[in-house]
Amino acid sequence: MNELKGKVEILRIVAHPVRVAILDELSKGVKCVSDLEDFLEISQPNISQHLGLLRRAGIIDYFIDGRLRCYFLKNPFVLDLLEILRKEYDRELPGPECCPVTKKGTYPGERRR
Repeated sequence: MNELKGKVEILRIVAHPVRVAILDELSKGVKCVSDLEDFLEISQPNISQHLGLLRRAGIIDYFIDGRLRCYFLKNPFVLDLLEILRKEYDRELPGPECCPVTKKGTYPGERRR
């Protein structure tokens, strides 16, 4: 259960368009803040806030190269998440044939409230 809670926390943290874009770029390799700034077209302080949150969560980390902080992915679960987000689905799952409990009734194709 503890591992599941950790994954749910990662989902909560990643669930922001800028953070998904940052993680997508980092999935391609190590990036510095200036690389992300060019790609994301948002301010450096804003990028740094997102990077800080991702780092505190253990999703990414960095090393220092002179004056540059070079960021990289640390948590392998993120690669699976990104793969799912990239996937496109061409149809919905089919509705049930009948009620799984009573084995009666039919699904009309639209949910009623």
